[in-house]
Amino acid sequence: MAQMAQAVVPPMKTHQISETTEKNSDSSTFKNSNFYEKIIKKELSIPEDSVLPEASDFKLPYIIVGDEAFGLSHNIIRPAGKNLPFKKRVFNYRLSVARRFIECAFGIMSNKWRIFHRPLNVSKPFAENIIKACVLLHNFVRVRDSNSLRFEDT
Repeated sequence: MAQMAQAVVPPMKTHQISETTEKNSDSSTFKNSNFYEKIIKKELSIPEDSVLPEASDFKLPYIIVGDEAFGLSHNIIRPAGKNLPFKKRVFNYRLSVARRFIECAFGIMSNKWRIFHRPLNVSKPFAENIIKACVLLHNFVRVRDSNSLRFEDT
């Protein structure tokens, strides 16, 4: 099975897992998370850089797509600045399309599993189990629905 050369995770501003009740921006919530710390320390099980199938010979990292508020790192990508040449504007456009696609997917999941319409006021281990269960159920329902000819929302 061919590997995809990117893995994306949407920032979760209104659905953040936090032990405090403070409201933070996406970037500060992300930078203060264990997830960010593990990315920087390379402690996550992110696959090694790989060559895209049927593409050139250089390797590309698996990435997390963020918006302008996020800092860059080897596995975090965000749009470039303003007043850019055409090629960089095209890159920014394509990156924003990818981010919107991810946000739409999360929106579909959160509307199906309405627990994400409010902060998860539970312990971190329990919150992780809730998120994993919702992702598994969401994927199960999507596969089940794609095998039928119904196009209505479930």
